[in-house]
Amino acid sequence: DTIPRGRYPVAVLFIDLPSVDVDVNVHPAKAEVRFKDAGVIRSLVINAIRAAIDSDHRTSGQLGQTALGMASHQSGAARSPYWGGNSSSSRGVSQPSVDWQNPERYHTSLPIDDMAPQARLAEEQSHSQHALSGDDTASADTYLAADYPLGAAKAQLHKTYIVAETEDGMVIIDQHAAHERLVLERMKAQRQESGVVNSQALLIPEVIEPGAAAVMVLLEHAPMLAELGLIIEAFGDGAILVREMPAILGQTNIKQLIIDMAEELLEHDSSHSLEDRMEHVLATLSCYGSVRAGRPLNANEMNALLRDMEATPRSGQCNHGRPTFVTLSLADVEKLFGRR
Repeated sequence: DTIPRGRYPVAVLFIDLPSVDVDVNVHPAKAEVRFKDAGVIRSLVINAIRAAIDSDHRTSGQLGQTALGMASHQSGAARSPYWGGNSSSSRGVSQPSVDWQNPERYHTSLPIDDMAPQARLAEEQSHSQHALSGDDTASADTYLAADYPLGAAKAQLHKTYIVAETEDGMVIIDQHAAHERLVLERMKAQRQESGVVNSQALLIPEVIEPGAAAVMVLLEHAPMLAELGLIIEAFGDGAILVREMPAILGQTNIKQLIIDMAEELLEHDSSHSLEDRMEHVLATLSCYGSVRAGRPLNANEMNALLRDMEATPRSGQCNHGRPTFVTLSLADVEKLFGRR
């Protein structure tokens, strides 16, 4: 969930280990060697990669000067009013200038209000109550840009993007992509802590008719879905009954969620490991439990989202590997206006 679909990273690994851990007698001409315990080596490599990703989990794609189409000065040439985004010089990125070493210092509450059901678990109610009381008496000025890595929220653009002022520039956040990651990480934490994602029984179980193939794959994975907080059972031909949903999802389009879930499971069939399939299902579930693009947010909600991002692993990327925020330094802005 940290790499965009269709992208395949390449790495060259240098593994230094004692010679006794390598079997050199598997090929007569010694053209091939083999690890004596390939499982241990595989586990070490996987854990090392995960550690490397987690150590950089909060950084995101940085716009810098040229991704915004910086109008560069060229001696003797007229300035074009159009963005020359294809130039080779327009692909540089700037490094984040914030310190993520102590994110707990900035933690507050995850902004979920109408996404949460009326009867959600008490723990999650208390977790979100403060941020979503609807009381906007504390203005955005209460948050000082210099105090937080992602700054202080100043505005919402097109009911989709949050603009925050930082100590040395600005940050633009995709509210849906960012909150999607927060919901996913919370569901992962619940599963890691108790073995299951917290679920909430529906007041009236819902009957869904997603089609024969979808019903078959959903029922086949019913035990796995139950572990993720989704309780379903067969209900006649070509239909299923949804009894419980993950509590964190709140009021959502259950029918569309079930259809998307079936498509996800059909795409990631038995050729993928069970854990891989569970990760994809979790990503789909969290998408339905997150703040949508097009939803207005007040200053408290925007700042609460920023604070939760600062305290959440991998918050720099959404569940599909895309960036959740981009930064633009004050120096970049000054260059755009010819001040530098």
